[in-house]
Order: sequence, then structure tokens, then C-alpha cells
Amino acid sequence: MNLKENIRLAFRAIKGNKLRTILTLVIIAIGISALISIITATEGITRKLTSSFSEMGSNTFSIKNDGALRRRRRTGSNASGNPNITLLQANEFKKKFTFPSTISISAMADAASVIRYSNQKTNPNVKVFAIDDNYLKVSGFSVAQGRLFSKQEIENGQNVVLLGKDVVTKLFTNKDSVMQKLVSIGNTKYKVVGILASKGASQVSTDNQAMIPLLAAKYNMGEQNTSYILNVMVNDATFLDQGIEECNGLMRAIRKIPLGHEEDFTVIKSDRLASQVIDQLSYVRYATMVIGFLTLIGAGIGLMNIMLVSVNERTREIGICKAIGAKKNTILVQFLTESVTICMLGGIVGIILGILLGNLVGLVLASGFILPWVWMIAGLFFTFIIGLAAGIYPAYKAANLDPVDALRYE
Repeated sequence: MNLKENIRLAFRAIKGNKLRTILTLVIIAIGISALISIITATEGITRKLTSSFSEMGSNTFSIKNDGALRRRRRTGSNASGNPNITLLQANEFKKKFTFPSTISISAMADAASVIRYSNQKTNPNVKVFAIDDNYLKVSGFSVAQGRLFSKQEIENGQNVVLLGKDVVTKLFTNKDSVMQKLVSIGNTKYKVVGILASKGASQVSTDNQAMIPLLAAKYNMGEQNTSYILNVMVNDATFLDQGIEECNGLMRAIRKIPLGHEEDFTVIKSDRLASQVIDQLSYVRYATMVIGFLTLIGAGIGLMNIMLVSVNERTREIGICKAIGAKKNTILVQFLTESVTICMLGGIVGIILGILLGNLVGLVLASGFILPWVWMIAGLFFTFIIGLAAGIYPAYKAANLDPVDALRYE
């Protein structure tokens, strides 16, 4: 009996036990779809993150006192124990750093602010950044409507603001009416001069923010607990590491760190931020793999049970086959084919569902359609192994039935 005939008989047996077969097939499909969908979704997120961080350029790095943005108004102190980078130190670095680059100074003015316009207000979760004239260029932001701060506004610390898309949506009904309007941040009114271009869903809270000049933040919010951030974009990415080495030396001198002592600041490459997020996503992927494999193993046990029931129900049929000359090997292959066919059908359905569900995330992030070929092949291979393992014992039992006893079985 050839493979084609075995597959035909397998489908006939599947039709004869529809409910049990469908339940097993669904369990297998769920396991595979969970695995494929999460793999596809994380691949889409990874692709979008890589694309988004590359907008900042592979030639940028940041200098922070502790490697993390501080929640100034909530903590009131430096949780890391490192001294703040003061505006004086930041300006000194900007003046003395002679490596070919563009330098920006920024700070978190308020990590959880409420912005008001007329009788409308945002939730208390808007990030307010204090920036200089180079910040947008170095950080990969742009203005979608309106204009950047002028040099005079930056130097004089005038009360002007750039708003993120989410803030504008919350406060205004007509975007065309936003320019030159006065919004309140804390007790101070700021004139809206521009709307920031959206950075997309993969960028956490980048659309829910506002930017004001550095000196405006200093005058209106104070700087007692503020640590400034230096963002550096070197002119040639091939010399990035050299630029970081010079940066470390200069910052140690500015902050008067003795030889042999550890640095009390952190230099972070833009690609390192992406790598950290992607590394976190890998844990989700591993957890999903474990869950998916455990689900498939459970489905394999259920399939073995179905096959054993099928052997009992078809004992007389097996006896007839043996009586007319069917060999043990023929019966063995027939039942193994049936088990593997059920698993493969479930695997195919699961892969299709997984790709569709996973690419919903890609559709939201606009990361493109993703086909995880390696995991599709791996999923089919694993379902084949599960089907084979689940069918071995029932097939062996069927192949070794005594034909006389099988013919007398009722």
C-alpha cells in the first residue's frame, strides 16, 4: 500500500471520528498559532524598533548621570547616588568637546505634567522636555506643523512650546487653530509654535510630550533636582567609539573624577537602547515557545488516546485486513500516517492563524508583512514528530493484533 492510499485511508478515518479529531486538531492549532503569532509579532516589533532607533542614527550617543531619565518631581533625589549633570557642566562639555559632532543639551523638566487649554486638560502623564536648538536634529524628531524655536527664543528662555500629537488631539478639536494658542504647563502659559511629527506606536509616549526651551524650564520650574542630558551625534559613524573615548575623558575632567575611580555618568549608544528592548522581547518569545511546546505535547497525548480508541473500534477491520494478507508493516504505517496527518492538519491551520494574528501587530506598527519561514518549518517538523510519537504505540498495538481474535471482536 503506497503513501497516497494510506493518506486516503487516514482522511476516511478522520471523517469517521469528526468530533474527537477536530478537538485534537484545534488543540494542536492553538499551540502552533500561539507560537507563530508571538514570533511574528515580536519580529514586527523588533523590525519597527530597529527602524525607529536608526532614525536617530547609528552615530549618536547620550551622556546621563545614571543612564535613566529621572522623575524629578516625584523622587526629588537621585536614586542612583550619582551627582546630577548640571547645566554648567553640560555647557562646559559642549564648549570643550572638539570632536567633529553636533551636541545637544536636554533635560526632563517634568515627567508627569498636566497641560491645559481653555477648559480642556491632559492626563497627568505628559513628559515635558527642556531642549536646545540642536535637540530635534540629534534625536531624530521633526516638526509636522509650525516651526522650531528661534535662536532668540532659545537664548532668552521665552515661553514657547512644541506639542506632541497626542497632546494636541486631547486639547484641540481643530489642528489648524493650534498655532499661537496659549497653553498652561503648571502655572506658566506657553505659546504653541509647532506640532511634533509622530514617531509611531513603537515609540513609548513620544507623541504624549511637550518641549520647551532649556532656559524657560530653568526659570519656570527651577533646576535644583534636574540632571541634564548630553546628546552627541558624531559626523562620521565609523569614529563613534573614538568619540565616546574622548567624551569619557572630557567628562571625567569636567566632573573632577580622580584617576582609578569609577565614572559617575553613563554613556549610552542609541543602538544599545534598541538592543535592551529587543532583549526583553526575547524573554516573551522563549516563554511562548515553552507554552506552545507544552500545548503540543498535551495535544499529542490526546491524539494518542484517540488513536487507541480508534484501534479498539477498528479491531474487526484490522482482523479482516490481516486475514486477506495485510502485513504488520502495512497496518503500522497506516495508523502512523493517520496520526501524522491529523497533527499536520492542525499544524497548517495553526500556522495560518498564527501568521494572521501576528501580522495584526505588524499592521498597527506599519512594519510590513512578515513570514517567519524558519519557525513555520520548525512548527511543521515538531507537529510531525508529535504525530509520529503519538501514533507509535497505537500503531504497534494494531499491527500486533492476532487476526483470529480480531475477527471475533465485537
